[in-house]
Amino acid sequence: MEIQLGDVSHIIQLAIAPVFLLTGVGTNLLVLTNRLARIIDRSRVLEDRIDTDKSAQADCVAELKILYRRTHLINRAITLSTTCALFICVVIAALFVGDALGLGLAKFIATLFVLAMLALIGSFIYLLREIFISTATMAMRHRPMLK
Repeated sequence: MEIQLGDVSHIIQLAIAPVFLLTGVGTNLLVLTNRLARIIDRSRVLEDRIDTDKSAQADCVAELKILYRRTHLINRAITLSTTCALFICVVIAALFVGDALGLGLAKFIATLFVLAMLALIGSFIYLLREIFISTATMAMRHRPMLK
C-alpha cells in the first residue's frame, strides 16, 4: 500500500491535538518531579537534624511521617501522569497506523483517549491532595509565629 503526501499531511493534522496534550502532560510531570525533589530535600534535612539534635527528634519524626504521605501521593500522581503520556503516545501511533493502513481503530483510539483522560484526572486529584497536606503542614508549622 502506497501512502500519498496528502495522506501524510492529513494524518499529521489528526495527531496535532494529542501532541499538544502530550506537551501539557510533560509539563505536569515536570511539576510533580520538582515537588518530589523538594520533599526529598526536606526529608534529608530532617534526617540530619534527628542525628544531631536529639531534642527536636519528636518534631522531626512527625514531619517525616507527613513527608512520607506526601511522597506517596506524588508518586501515584507521577505514575498516573506517565500512564496518561503512554496512552497518548499509543493514540498518536494508532492514528497514524489506522489512517495509513485504512484500519478501523476508532473505538480503540477513543478508549485509549478516555483512559488517558482518566489517568490525568487521577494524577491531578493526587496532586491536589498533596498540595492540601503541604499547605496544612505549613499552616500548622507557622501557627505559633502568627499569634
